[in-house]
Amino acid sequence: MSLSRILRAPLTAALFALALLAALPATVQEVIDNPYGLQALWAQGDWVAKGTLVVLLIMSMGSWYILFIKIFEQRKLMKTAEAAAKTFWSAGSVKEGAKALEPGSAFRFIAEEGLKASEHHEGTLVENIDLHTWISMSIQRAVDNVNMRMQDGLAFLATVGSTAPFVGLFGTVWGIYHALVAIGVSGQASIDKVAGPVGEALIMTALGLAVAVPAVMAYNWLVRRNKVTMERVRAFSGDLHNVLLAGKA
Repeated sequence: MSLSRILRAPLTAALFALALLAALPATVQEVIDNPYGLQALWAQGDWVAKGTLVVLLIMSMGSWYILFIKIFEQRKLMKTAEAAAKTFWSAGSVKEGAKALEPGSAFRFIAEEGLKASEHHEGTLVENIDLHTWISMSIQRAVDNVNMRMQDGLAFLATVGSTAPFVGLFGTVWGIYHALVAIGVSGQASIDKVAGPVGEALIMTALGLAVAVPAVMAYNWLVRRNKVTMERVRAFSGDLHNVLLAGKA
């Protein structure tokens, strides 16, 4: 390659970059003034279109809120499980071990329920139930209570994942209806008459999928993490059950 070509290459690249920078404002202006974007959809849409957008927005916000809350709860429960493995089983008694657990935690709740069942049995109506059976029932109820609390919010994610595409499809059908009305009123199927309503329909479809897909993925992920977390809870309750029964033997 000659010296002149080597010197002309950077100059050509610089001129090309200047040309791109000169054309950039026009491109940005075209994007901002896009009459078929989300801003135009909200400004020009009727109450049905706006209502559909609001419903999808509520679904999306609710899904992300539940996702972050459940992640926080699961991490807290796992940390409590690790703390229980270190402090509870090294205590001198079940009562001392329960007091060493974090107040309000699932593991302390299960331990206290087991202690209540083992200490308050005689002289009540449940005296007719075998003590071992009564302790087992009490601990199992406590575990079921924790499991129910861990399942809170998952039904909303499942509902959003199954209904959001249809909400978006409703907006799609409404946009196509507007397109057909525009064609009928104008008497011609020109692109400027149908581009807006058809664009509105496509945006609604995309938003419905954008809301549904994260909700479904979050639901499946949280259900799997709940199973792992509840295994720790059930293992603790099983060991607690054996300890309480051994103490009453």
